[in-house]
Amino acid sequence: MKACFVLQRRFAYIGHHLACLLKERHGLRDFCGYVQLRSSYHFLKNQTDLLYSSLLLDEDIQKEYKEEKLDINYLRAFEKEYGLPNLWPYLAVDRIIMHNQLVREYPYNTPAYTHEEMLKILQVNIKKILGFLESEKPDFIFFSVVGSIGTTLLYHIAKRKGIQTICAIANTIPQTTILSTAYDRLSWVEEKMKLYQYNTPTLEQKYYEAAKSFIQNYRAKPTVYSETFSSGLFSEVHNYSSRLSWLSPKSLLRSGRWFLHMIGEYITLPDRSDYSYVHPWGYIKDRVRRKIRNLRGLKDLFDPYAPDTDDFVFFPLQFEPEATLLTLAPFVSDQITLIRQIARSLPVGYLLYVKEHPQMVVFRPRSYYKELKKIPNVKLIDAKLSAFDIMKKARLVTTISGTAGWEAALLKKPVITFGDIFYNQLSFVKRARSIEDLPYLVKEQLENFAYNEEEMATFVATLLADSANVDLFQLWEKEPDETKKKTCLIPLVDLLAKKLGLTPG
Repeated sequence: MKACFVLQRRFAYIGHHLACLLKERHGLRDFCGYVQLRSSYHFLKNQTDLLYSSLLLDEDIQKEYKEEKLDINYLRAFEKEYGLPNLWPYLAVDRIIMHNQLVREYPYNTPAYTHEEMLKILQVNIKKILGFLESEKPDFIFFSVVGSIGTTLLYHIAKRKGIQTICAIANTIPQTTILSTAYDRLSWVEEKMKLYQYNTPTLEQKYYEAAKSFIQNYRAKPTVYSETFSSGLFSEVHNYSSRLSWLSPKSLLRSGRWFLHMIGEYITLPDRSDYSYVHPWGYIKDRVRRKIRNLRGLKDLFDPYAPDTDDFVFFPLQFEPEATLLTLAPFVSDQITLIRQIARSLPVGYLLYVKEHPQMVVFRPRSYYKELKKIPNVKLIDAKLSAFDIMKKARLVTTISGTAGWEAALLKKPVITFGDIFYNQLSFVKRARSIEDLPYLVKEQLENFAYNEEEMATFVATLLADSANVDLFQLWEKEPDETKKKTCLIPLVDLLAKKLGLTPG
């Protein structure tokens, strides 16, 4: 069996540990990889743990577009076979190509490429990835995220060619990771849920007991799925002295040293010609603009929070740019437009409470919130408030594809989603696919909501039975010890081996 790993950015270190563990614990010997970020590529080329037969670097592919001759007939032929149903979804998901973000800081949103250049970039990626799969012939491809031209092409081409795709999903139960053959749902969990509906087979009782305990404890004290993504830089916009702290001599000296370090890297490293490289001048310009933008703060924009007297629906803004929007909800490109539609869909007397994502507080400009506040029945509430406390008081929770919908469902609240997300499988969670139908869906969830505790318990039990006890985000983003990181990944690689049939089921 040959394994292919998508080794993007910092996940390259996690993915490499997984590959090494598959070799050490389950006997796999043949590996190849699709890599994003040149520093990750250098690490993989220089390590001596295992030999990759081929490593395809995203940044090298992109550079070839300048010499590529655009062939519309070639793209149309590919579109006919691999379109979704056209080729724009492959481009639209890429934050760098479409928005020049990640290279520049949100809210920067100016593409660096023309329409023709984007098509050339797409064409080069198609040719390289088709050639890579043809020469390497992997039996499966492991994804941690599908969120760029290359990874989206790799995923859908592999599906069409019958190559097994396995995706890590890490936002369900705290400190667990689930595997799925799809990035937008839990495929193996869905299969088991269908069987359990007919009581054949039944889950082990220990999973039901664990599920009921989890649900009970969660309702008593709700917790976020990962502490890594729960905190925000509130002080930068809420506390005046903190908003000025970056102007202190100590902070300016520290920032100056970091900027000089970036200049040094820019001069000496070959990465500076990569399309994904963060150039020092763009970095310092965006950072200074953000600091200046936040000097005024946001307190004057927040509306009074009156959950005991208001009938309200809750909408938590989502982090962007992020895969939960670009991949799981590709046609919900503007959260303000969606909020306006939700507000118009509410019964008379209802308000729509909107709360910012903790990690976006320092990035969104005041003009964004002012636009929200133009909607008559929308209240912008303080980002420091607990989302769990708000959900408990809300009559309905609406979300695009965020974890807030899952958290609300666990709290027995009616939920409407606007994207593809794993908890859509629950019968009492409603997926809005048409704006025209939204008012009727809101009315249904407010007046005829039918929560099913047994279904929720079975769903959570199935998640627990089909997951690995691994906090993937914490290892990915926070854990500095590579030895500990590798050890902690053992349950996940054993689950992967089980799904691949390398160990008894």
